[in-house]
Amino acid sequence: MAGFCRDCLADAEAPARCAACGSPRVVFHEEVTRLAIAHVDCDAFYATIEKRDDPKLADQPLIVGGGKRGVVAACCYIARTYGVRSAMPMFTARRLCPHAVVVPPDMEKYVKVGREVRRLMLELTPQVEPLSIDEAFMDLTGTERLHRMMPAKALAQFATRVEKALAITVSIGLSVNKFLAKIASDLDKPRGFAVLGGAEARAFLAGKPVGFIWGVGKASEARLKRDGFFTVGDLAAAPERDLARRYGVEGLRLSRLSRGIDERKVTPEREAKSVSAETTFDRDLSAFRPLERRLWPLAEKVSARLKASGLAGGTVTLKLKSDEFKIRTRARGLSDPSQLAEKIFAAGRELLARETDGTRYRLIGIGVSDIVEADKADPGDLLDLAGRRKALAERAVDRVREKFGRAAVVRGLALEEE
Repeated sequence: MAGFCRDCLADAEAPARCAACGSPRVVFHEEVTRLAIAHVDCDAFYATIEKRDDPKLADQPLIVGGGKRGVVAACCYIARTYGVRSAMPMFTARRLCPHAVVVPPDMEKYVKVGREVRRLMLELTPQVEPLSIDEAFMDLTGTERLHRMMPAKALAQFATRVEKALAITVSIGLSVNKFLAKIASDLDKPRGFAVLGGAEARAFLAGKPVGFIWGVGKASEARLKRDGFFTVGDLAAAPERDLARRYGVEGLRLSRLSRGIDERKVTPEREAKSVSAETTFDRDLSAFRPLERRLWPLAEKVSARLKASGLAGGTVTLKLKSDEFKIRTRARGLSDPSQLAEKIFAAGRELLARETDGTRYRLIGIGVSDIVEADKADPGDLLDLAGRRKALAERAVDRVREKFGRAAVVRGLALEEE
């Protein structure tokens, strides 16, 4: 059985402290030298960045979110011990942990850190498949000669580089395929490194509830239980043909995943389909002007994320949720793809004007889709001098904020009072 120290990378002969440096962080697994598919997940990403940037928050429960009727965007591990979870209503989170510090999300900052993590990943392998701003699959097959070490050691070295360069931590799952690697990355959080081999996968999965399988939601889980499948092992024991006949293509997927089989490849350069931002109000709003004021900072957030990611969008979509929880979405195409807040806001404002019909809204959001690379965005129009001036002004504001922080320049409707 092979092993190594995650801190000094020395080979280890037993699952004990490293003989070379004394570290207890020794990885020991009989398949570790042969595995190359990894899932990397940043630990409590938003909350960790906020604690990094404000050391006074280090030992406090922290919630990233806002508003009495909003939801938790992220929370630190201390807050999780009180039962706080992502996507939980803020009023519930505050009840569970009333002494928590609550900070609003700063997506522009998180996107920049996420891009730095991605850059370090790409130094290991071009086979990086992003899943979100803070997690990705990696395939290090064939990289041993390049890095002069097995993939497991290269990943451990990568985790150390992230900590030193960005002052955040990651957890890594290593296995024979994407499904098992994703499971492994959750086994040893935070700052973890877990190995789940192919030989042990079926036994490991057998006792887990069917909802443990990725893609099985509450409705699917209820149906499976009605049909007598309560555990992953129940699915693994059923003939694949029977599951396919009963559930179609989904039955084949369940049969294979339940046995630890996943033939999906790590696919690099997954394209973003949309970029959006939304906010829930403390009280319902129906008048155009207050709604418009909430729309402007959201347009700025979307613009910042597009610029940080080197992207632009060709369609703007407005999202509204009424006091009866009914959702309206309205979309409008732009003449050219854009990443400018002014253009995104203008399109959203036009859509909003048509929807202020007396309905009381509890949420507003704006997003862009039809995503393209930034070099295809905002072509200069020699006849539109006013538009060119606005674009130049916005770029100048971006440069000031880059140097002095977002609060250095506050623009437009954000200056108005209720």
